[in-house]
Amino acid sequence: MAILKEQLERFEIQYRFSENGEVDLLGEVPEQRYKELESCLEKYSIEILHDQKSQLVQRIKNILQEVAYGESQQIFTLSGYLAKQLGLSYGYISYIFTAQTYTSIENYMIMLKVERAKNLLLEGAQSIKEISYMLNYSSVGHFSRQFKKTTGLTISMFKKIVDNRRNRVATNN
Repeated sequence: MAILKEQLERFEIQYRFSENGEVDLLGEVPEQRYKELESCLEKYSIEILHDQKSQLVQRIKNILQEVAYGESQQIFTLSGYLAKQLGLSYGYISYIFTAQTYTSIENYMIMLKVERAKNLLLEGAQSIKEISYMLNYSSVGHFSRQFKKTTGLTISMFKKIVDNRRNRVATNN
């Protein structure tokens, strides 16, 4: 957000941040200045979304990240939660997401959970059972199977690789 704000001000483009974290450009922006802004933002891996479908997919991804990295336990179905948050039917949301990303919402959510699990495993503060519970898996077994299917490694293999790398770094220092 800070980079975006800095660049918009640098290019003297009037803007406002909406409640959901999106940026609305106010007034007309000359095409050349717009292209320069777009090029500049690209260096920071910030993409300007031109069409409504891309914007919807980004909103879906943002919500999924909030769910995957949130601290509270899910007491809802993901499909119902997305539909309520976006004010659209889950069928439509799912169709647009899959058409734009070539993966399902469910697979994307699994990927986010596994990435969070890897970070938690790296920190080493929680047990596998605690991580499984934090990520709302029905069982440790289910969590372990999804982790292996996504990463190609069992959790114990992942931890062993991490431990070996840490030992090598510690030995070299």
